[in-house]
Amino acid sequence: MSPVSPRSSLVRNLLVALTLVGAAGTAGVYVSASRERFWVNWLVWTLFLLTLGLGNLFLVALERLVSAHWSVPMRRVPERIASLIPLAIVLLLIAFFGVPVIFPWTYPAVAHNPILVAKTAWLNLPFFAVRFAVCAVVWMLFYRFYVRGSLRQDENKDPAFTVRARRLAPAFMVVFFFSVTILAFDWISGLEPEWYSDMFGVYLFAGTFISGIAAMLVGVLSLMRRGRLPEVQTKHVYNLGTLGLAFTVFFAYIGFAQYLLIWYANLPEEVIWFKHRIDGAWQPVALLLPLLHFFIPFFLLIGALGKKHPATLRVAALSILLGHFVDLYWLVFPVLGPTPLFGWPELSMACFFLGLGLLQIRRAMGRGADIPVSDPLLSRGLEWQL
Repeated sequence: MSPVSPRSSLVRNLLVALTLVGAAGTAGVYVSASRERFWVNWLVWTLFLLTLGLGNLFLVALERLVSAHWSVPMRRVPERIASLIPLAIVLLLIAFFGVPVIFPWTYPAVAHNPILVAKTAWLNLPFFAVRFAVCAVVWMLFYRFYVRGSLRQDENKDPAFTVRARRLAPAFMVVFFFSVTILAFDWISGLEPEWYSDMFGVYLFAGTFISGIAAMLVGVLSLMRRGRLPEVQTKHVYNLGTLGLAFTVFFAYIGFAQYLLIWYANLPEEVIWFKHRIDGAWQPVALLLPLLHFFIPFFLLIGALGKKHPATLRVAALSILLGHFVDLYWLVFPVLGPTPLFGWPELSMACFFLGLGLLQIRRAMGRGADIPVSDPLLSRGLEWQL
């Protein structure tokens, strides 16, 4: 084992300190702030980490499904970022304690609301827990299969795993779509259960996918800057930037289509959800979303030159990641009131979750080789040309 560099030790110590300070602040939020504010913060950050992990696992399975060669030299990065999944599952399990606090369908007054009474077959705590358990088990099974199987392949050099991974990919795609849809309906739109949107599951899927691409791009560029991915060339990250550009447009299309359909129908039970999020004090947050999630990455990546420069790619990826967090904040936080909340509770919990997530990714980045050295498609990926 190579010795740990002083810089690496310093980064680890800073992350540990950030996490501990954030943990102390988080405990203070639970004690002194409102329970609703605590659990809403907890939910937003947990969903952020979970969607980043799921988005990267989806990228791993997508590569297997289409037998892509160009991304094989970079695949170890999304496999490692997918390690956020088990961490986020634990955090979401803790969030169950907040379900009776922030989810209106658990309140006693639900018996007097005919809309919610009609939804009790779906919105009840036992079935809610069963759906979460099924999704968590499925996510962990596929995570272990794809990530741990890839690491084992480096050791046993078994090419048969590549065949098995491709054969299982279609099943993963089906399960992934339904589980992300359940995640969207249960943990986000369930906060305002009288509202519904047929496209909401696709909207969260699009955000999960594009944020996964952005996180993978940041991880690849970080390792390249440290000289840990000498095999990865400009042509590889160029293609990854192209993929990010395409799904930036896809996310914007899904978001606009959802808004347009609800605006055109103009049904009171649907438009009220958007009205709470685009009027008054929430309007600046709503305007920030297209800037971070579309305009900045789109204009940075639209030309060939931007996709060849690491600094440009990094700014575009960080803009998408920040936009994804703002999107989750904009989806969840309005249940607390008509005014966005940015105070010490949000800062404390940001320190805790960011530190925890980065420590998890950093630990995973030291696991195994930086490229899948025994993958039979690796040589074709290294020789791939634009």
